[in-house]
Amino acid sequence: MKRLITLLAATLLAGVAAAQSAYPNKPIRFIVPFTPGSGTDIIARTVGDVMGKNLGQPIVIDNKPGAGGTIGAAQVARSEPDGYTVLVHSSGHALNPAIYPNLSYDTLKDLTGVTPLAALPNVMVVSPTRGWKTVADVVAAAKAKPGQLNYASAGVGSATHLNAEKFKLQAGIDAVHVPFKGTPEALSDVIGGRDDWFFAPLSSALPLIKDGKLLALAVSTASRSPALPDVPTTVEAGVPGSDYTFWVGMIVPSATPPAVVKRLHDEAVKALNTPEVKQRLANLGAEAFTMEPAAFNGYIKTEMESAAQIAKAANLKAQ
Repeated sequence: MKRLITLLAATLLAGVAAAQSAYPNKPIRFIVPFTPGSGTDIIARTVGDVMGKNLGQPIVIDNKPGAGGTIGAAQVARSEPDGYTVLVHSSGHALNPAIYPNLSYDTLKDLTGVTPLAALPNVMVVSPTRGWKTVADVVAAAKAKPGQLNYASAGVGSATHLNAEKFKLQAGIDAVHVPFKGTPEALSDVIGGRDDWFFAPLSSALPLIKDGKLLALAVSTASRSPALPDVPTTVEAGVPGSDYTFWVGMIVPSATPPAVVKRLHDEAVKALNTPEVKQRLANLGAEAFTMEPAAFNGYIKTEMESAAQIAKAANLKAQ
């Protein structure tokens, strides 16, 4: 009997190992919790295209927008931990636990990081018809009419929302938040003059800036973007402590086998190092940004602590 149990255990372990070594043997689904054309979506497609070719299996982008990315994140947290359902989320992932008290998943316990994929600036954009030429113009207008101007975001708890709230706090202004399901919708409203400004992912806003439909006043990062070298940072524009980096990362259910997590990590890094992806990221004003899984989990935890401080200071809560 003991010998039979040993044989059965060995067979089971061999089957698991074989299944993992054969990964992937079917299409992989990237859940993007924002609408098509958002910064997160563009990065997911850019990296996913090359990863799919290298893995020999198609990567399907499945957009699940809503509730600051928590709808898509919850779906992945509940999914089979087999590496076939992957969350590609943004830095808003770190804010959500602080403003959504009834999340159906635990950000640190139910999900685990694979690697960041890219870091990119948000860019503060306004309609050229507004007449504002600088960040100082916007700040002055907001201070002249407290609570009367408004700003767009890609949703409550999104990276674009957190960026705007940090800017508001540091600039000492009050304005009304107008959340959308994704970046394209927010951009359309700013172009149309229905919203006053938007900290948009540069990857989404750059073509509209180049076409003259939007005016870029500042980038959110600590240093200027090579894609917009003449546009100052928000700190250079007179708002100290307002810098913010929008990151996009790959995340899976926490019970995903380490071998599968490693394969996803290695293939993502491999894709990011190809000339094709490097050029596409450069065209988007983004930079490759990678970490080992354990380091990424530590980074997410640190980002959560920082985001929680901003949420508390700004009294942020999902409606």
